[in-house]
Amino acid sequence: MSTTRMPRAARTRRAAVLAVATVSAALVLTACGGDDSGHEAGHGTSASASPSASASAAAHNAQDVSFAQGMIPHHRQALEMAELAADRASSADVKDLAARIEKAQDPEIETMSGWLKAWGEDVPAASESMESMPGMDHGSDSGMSDMPGMMGDADMEKLEKASGEDFDTMFLTMMVEHHEGAVEMAKTEKAKGAYEPATAMADDIVTGQTAEIEEMNKLLGKS
Repeated sequence: MSTTRMPRAARTRRAAVLAVATVSAALVLTACGGDDSGHEAGHGTSASASPSASASAAAHNAQDVSFAQGMIPHHRQALEMAELAADRASSADVKDLAARIEKAQDPEIETMSGWLKAWGEDVPAASESMESMPGMDHGSDSGMSDMPGMMGDADMEKLEKASGEDFDTMFLTMMVEHHEGAVEMAKTEKAKGAYEPATAMADDIVTGQTAEIEEMNKLLGKS
């Protein structure tokens, strides 16, 4: 069987074309690979230092920190009071109110603790007094009782020893004062805070606790 041979000149031209094509393909692949690696590196940078995350962490001020560091122990005391109602209160309405207070305020404590951690600020320990907390200045150094609506140790001891209708009256009276303090603190945050989630929570506190104050005053026969 005979084989048709391509003229030498044609073979030379074909080899040159193939060589150019091969080099061009290699250059294209290299360029694409460089683009991909650069693109991935860019994503890696944004993932480790997201502009939105940085902005979120920076978009707060000293008032936001003060609000969270103050409202956490304030809420904790409300929870302590609410927990006592389970086996000391005689009124079903008081027990229901106490359960709702726990349900609302416990998640808020978790949320505010998360903010402080993200900001690199101290989260108040459960047993920490206000005078030992950074950023808390209420014009006195006598501790948590200086915070608006906060009960002193003597008040809490009286509540713990009470039961039945006496507990109901004492609980409602103390919780009205406690809520009024929280509303005052929340209004300050709304006016001076910069962190939107914090000012939004403050607005919820004003709305929710103002309604509960009215409810408690009705149970006390004051309105």
